[in-house]
Amino acid sequence: MLYTTQSLVVVALTVAASLLFMWILNRIWPWNKRHAHNDLIGWQLSILGTTYAVMLGFMLYTVWTDFGAAEQNTDNEANCLINVYRLSAGLPEEARGQMQMLARYYANTVLNKDWPDMAADFPPTASEKINQDMWRTLMSIKTASPNELLAEDHTISELSDMTEHRRIRVLQSAFRLPTVLWCVLIIGGAVTIASASMFGSANTVLHALQVFAFSLLVALVLVAVADIDRPFQGSVHVRDLAFRRALDSMRN
Repeated sequence: MLYTTQSLVVVALTVAASLLFMWILNRIWPWNKRHAHNDLIGWQLSILGTTYAVMLGFMLYTVWTDFGAAEQNTDNEANCLINVYRLSAGLPEEARGQMQMLARYYANTVLNKDWPDMAADFPPTASEKINQDMWRTLMSIKTASPNELLAEDHTISELSDMTEHRRIRVLQSAFRLPTVLWCVLIIGGAVTIASASMFGSANTVLHALQVFAFSLLVALVLVAVADIDRPFQGSVHVRDLAFRRALDSMRN
């Protein structure tokens, strides 16, 4: 999880460290002495760069896919909540009012409790009790007509789906890329940038620009992976718009 300022700092430090490494290397091992090894360095960099690019692309694709899945699951949970609210109109009068009140309360709790808790990296437990109350209310209904029985059956189905989507949201808010993968990405980036800095070039300015661009790209991708890895935290996160719309729909 990274916020915008933190992301900019990480990118700036990565680029600065890469250029500093290149400057120190030029002082210790001048470019004219490295020039004879450019063929070997280029061959190694080609393999390292290709391997690392595949890893970066795969990680970025993975976290973005997970982010999209979290967003879709949130929309599904909100849609199920609206369906529960609307289907409750067919329940007996006492259960109807109770279920609709709980549905509105659930949306408010998700917005005001769950989302701040997930943003702060805490388990979103506030809506769990309301979900249980909805189940208790629904299971205590004594149906009096076929229409009420049909409404109850469909409400149970929607509430079951909503409960499942809520469990998935809780799991998604706690998921992290394993530490070993972060070690691979960070160490791989450092080794690849170091290899690019080892070229022996007579044009130091051009070489520095190449190292700058390469390190900037690597840092940006790593920052993107770090931010998207936690879909409910950081500057790029799943918004609560679906539940806001659901609450507006129930109020209207």
